[in-house]
Amino acid sequence: MKGDRVEVLVDVGNGVRSFDVVATREGRRLDVVIARGTVEVAELTRGGQVVRSARFMASRVVAVVEYPAAEVRGARPAS
Repeated sequence: MKGDRVEVLVDVGNGVRSFDVVATREGRRLDVVIARGTVEVAELTRGGQVVRSARFMASRVVAVVEYPAAEVRGARPAS
């Protein structure tokens, strides 16, 4: 869904760097896959085709935080 966002925090040696992947258009979603020593965040179309992706070494990833978009426009996020 447009507005979905995944933040990946990666250890870069002298600190932690943040990377954001955002679903850019209506009908697109984000998929997070952790396998074989990598973390991959991909933006997918409704049909499941990958539009773009980001890959990180799992040993360097500190955190993966998913921020879902609000289901209804104008709805307040839960506190």
